[in-house]
Amino acid sequence: MKRLTLAAAVGSALLMFGTGAMAQTLAGPHDDSDWPANPWGADDKAGSANHTKDPAQIKKALSLVKQNKAITIGKYYHREAPAFGPRSWSMYIPGTPTGGPFGKNALVYHDELVITQIGQIQTQFDGPGHIGINTAKGPMFYNKRISWDSYERGAGGQVMGMGPLGVEHVGELGFVCRLVVLDAVAYRKSQGKLSASEEMLPIPKKAGDSGIVTADDVKAMVKAQGLAEIGKGDCVALHTGQGNTWSNDRYKKMDSAARAAARAKFAEGEPGYGISACMYFAERNIAMTLGDTSANDAQPGGEADGFAVPCHTELQPKRGIWNLENVDTKSLVDAKVLEGAMIWAPLKIIGATGSPGNPMVLY
Repeated sequence: MKRLTLAAAVGSALLMFGTGAMAQTLAGPHDDSDWPANPWGADDKAGSANHTKDPAQIKKALSLVKQNKAITIGKYYHREAPAFGPRSWSMYIPGTPTGGPFGKNALVYHDELVITQIGQIQTQFDGPGHIGINTAKGPMFYNKRISWDSYERGAGGQVMGMGPLGVEHVGELGFVCRLVVLDAVAYRKSQGKLSASEEMLPIPKKAGDSGIVTADDVKAMVKAQGLAEIGKGDCVALHTGQGNTWSNDRYKKMDSAARAAARAKFAEGEPGYGISACMYFAERNIAMTLGDTSANDAQPGGEADGFAVPCHTELQPKRGIWNLENVDTKSLVDAKVLEGAMIWAPLKIIGATGSPGNPMVLY
């Protein structure tokens, strides 16, 4: 997720003493009175991954596999790929080789050492512990859990994981879902808002800009593409074209200057969903949003003033509808795959805020 900021200044401090914590009231812009009841129960930790428990959802998804083909839509993990702010990916091969030779057969091996924000880099899944809302009760996350009450702590009170907000709870179920791909580039061209040669929606600067995808836009794209309505348990991917700057069919051929240009483009902002689209997805009880940008929310300009990446807060902590970022929607659009079955399971990293991975689409 990019550029998520607290909507109000922090009004207190969390003081750590040994293995305990003592917190004053944290001033925030919201209380929890408008949070909907959780359909999965007050103790649930997996949110919309619970749809996978329903055999009808899996049957619906697999019924869309007509050609018996597959595409992987995870992007490349690499030090020069776009990343938000200070996040970085560094990989090293320690030793030359790392170990060996061993035995009469002179076995040698290589390992890798990766230093990164493993849950929030390149293709990234936002887990329950990633996005919260600053409230008067404290930083509130999925199922109204306060973060500092949830942490798994180690020696000296060091936070070692997110406890009941860890991504492993979603990974235990995973997702098998009907995937709907919304080709916003083709839609804006059909409206005359993009030229035939343009590949991506413009980065929105203010409400009303064509880089913002509204609920009405979503409904119109579904209709134009001849698809059944978005429904319960579906996964919905938005193709804005911004991900074309480092798409899977281009990235490995790009030099460092081209990769730097892609990073610079991502730093400017991104086209994506407006708040009405978020609320429409909530009404439809979908399982996941995904797309080819690093947030999937429109920014810096949005549909309504004053909201920072609203799909993140309206869907994730309030409803447990998760988000998968920086996927290669270009490969799907190029193959004319606008509907299919998606299989995705975040890694079972105990206590992590999210997960890397490589989703697969069957069609």
